[in-house]
Amino acid sequence: MITSYSLFQNIFSRPSTRPIFNNIHISSSLLNNASRIASIKNIKYGELDNSGSSALVSNDDFANNIPHENVFTRNKNTKKNIKKLLKNETCTVIGYGSQGRAQALNLRSYGINVCVGVREKGNSWNLAKKDKFVPDSSLFSIPAAISRSSIIMLLVSDAGLIDLFPKIRYKLHNKTIYFSHGFGPVYKQHTGIHFDGLTNVDVIMVAPKGSGKSVRDLYKKGKGINSSYAVLRDDSKLAKDKALSLAFAIGSPYVYETTFENEANSDLTGERSILMGGIAGLFKAQYDVLRENGHSPSEAFNETVEEALQSLYPLVNEKGMEFMFSNCSSTAQRGAIDWSKRFEDLNKPLIQEIYENVKSGREAERIIRCNSDVNYRENLNSELDKINKQEIWLVGKEIRKLRS
Repeated sequence: MITSYSLFQNIFSRPSTRPIFNNIHISSSLLNNASRIASIKNIKYGELDNSGSSALVSNDDFANNIPHENVFTRNKNTKKNIKKLLKNETCTVIGYGSQGRAQALNLRSYGINVCVGVREKGNSWNLAKKDKFVPDSSLFSIPAAISRSSIIMLLVSDAGLIDLFPKIRYKLHNKTIYFSHGFGPVYKQHTGIHFDGLTNVDVIMVAPKGSGKSVRDLYKKGKGINSSYAVLRDDSKLAKDKALSLAFAIGSPYVYETTFENEANSDLTGERSILMGGIAGLFKAQYDVLRENGHSPSEAFNETVEEALQSLYPLVNEKGMEFMFSNCSSTAQRGAIDWSKRFEDLNKPLIQEIYENVKSGREAERIIRCNSDVNYRENLNSELDKINKQEIWLVGKEIRKLRS
């Protein structure tokens, strides 16, 4: 069951336990202020709540064995109440890579006080200046940015954060410490990222389910990338409020609860399997089989990659797997359904192995060890170059030129 919380509904001075309407129950857990409370709703797909926000499914729409979870959505008062909650806060985005840049720009567009902290005169500094962050006003060195801000958004790479965190840790008293990935704190025995001895701190996470480029591009289109959020430490008793506010301010249309550990485990597992590693391996395997059996490069690529990305996967994204099957030929339907179970049976043990490697910390150890190698960037570029020169992707470059 999913419970949809219509965020920041502007209902004043009602007891937190009193139902307002038959299917609305009030919870004060979202904002610890009696004048700003959230409603919890169980309503059907496609209905709208009285604030105009789309609701997610109720338990009636799910099978009984699907567990309850909380999902938060926006309504017409969300932006106003977020600005009230964060009006005395200043966010500093540490790092200006893909995710840091996107979140900094989205927060600024949303009207949140935000500055950027990066190495002075470096490439990121120059890019932030190009994006109209102003030195000594909204662009600072990392120590200066932290000193003038209350919410510290640590959006450098995992490897970069391992090096940076010990240098800034003493500056994090009385701050909200924000992550977009659970890696550092979860694998603290390998990363050294912990909060012991820090006083009056909140530790929160907002993890967009997409690249920084997607976070920014969709925001500019009036859309957004959904995010998960988590609270690791809540000294102020407002950590959850801050996390949800920032999640919506960076453009998330809905936000679901997780933990730092679950986010790290699921994220790393997905990257190694179906999201990146697994799909790369399956693409390559099928392309090679077709080529070894006499099919042309164009045919092998189109039947492996092009049709998947341009035709079939968008159908899954639109309305689900059944929708894709229903919009294909009977020949495709029968074969896909018959073989899908075989793929599931073959791949589930491999994905379980990946998950166990992630949860045990073995993947974290490897990541840190590789990134610590002085030749890592050179070695990585060599690996990527080999992938880029594989026939399947050389053919892909030519196919993309023909799309127009």
